[in-house]
Amino acid sequence: MSDFDARALRDACGSFATGVTVISTTTDEGDHGMTANAFMSVSLDPPLITISLDRKSRMHTKVRKAGRYAVSILSQDMQHVAMHFAGRHNPDLSDIFVRLHDLPVMPGSTAVFLTEVVQEVDAGDHTLFIGRVTHLERNTLAYPLLFCGGKFGSLEVLA
Repeated sequence: MSDFDARALRDACGSFATGVTVISTTTDEGDHGMTANAFMSVSLDPPLITISLDRKSRMHTKVRKAGRYAVSILSQDMQHVAMHFAGRHNPDLSDIFVRLHDLPVMPGSTAVFLTEVVQEVDAGDHTLFIGRVTHLERNTLAYPLLFCGGKFGSLEVLA
């Protein structure tokens, strides 16, 4: 038995500053996206990244069905996009995706990764989807949107 609850763990993990991403994929039902900060680099050779998705999320089913996903690292001026894909629907953003090698991605991102799922790892109530990077693009002039302690921020002060 642990001496802390799930909320305490979530709050403690929230002390770690992360970037903000939109995970996206496409299926025969259309394009799908969600805001996430559970993203990381796994390997340079071969080029692998991973995302962590709650098994109860709609995106979990969509990524599993599609067998591929994109990660768009949001730039500091994209907080409204993060909120839209986190469930606060903004009708002005209903058609915001652009296509890159037939995957939906966020225009204006600091970086975009396209992947093919090569492995799924069960991890508690989540699944880690390890993806082999098939294409990437980077905007070296953009600063990333950050998230820490339940608030958005930026690195602009470090410039």
